[in-house]
Amino acid sequence: MIDKNSAIPTILERLTKLPQGHCLEIRTYKRNRRVLFHRVADNAWNIHQDGFTKDFFENIALEKLRKLLQGLLRKEFPRSTKIRLYALGPCDPEDTSTQERKVL
Repeated sequence: MIDKNSAIPTILERLTKLPQGHCLEIRTYKRNRRVLFHRVADNAWNIHQDGFTKDFFENIALEKLRKLLQGLLRKEFPRSTKIRLYALGPCDPEDTSTQERKVL
């Protein structure tokens, strides 16, 4: 779990180290909203937004990722102070909702 104030630099750092084909997921503390990042190329990510709104962003470059991430955090995590960060490894973005996670 990471603090929302330091989330953007932490997420961007993790995304740049993410191997191609792997996924990184951020969720609210209650785990009812999520944003999934899937690295598809050397400098491109697909982003699946599944929470307040459902949206898909395709082939987002690193330069545009910071601005998009700020908007997504503002929209999906408006009152959250803590954000859950999961490295899912090699994954299929369509099939990640059933992956094993810690159960409360």
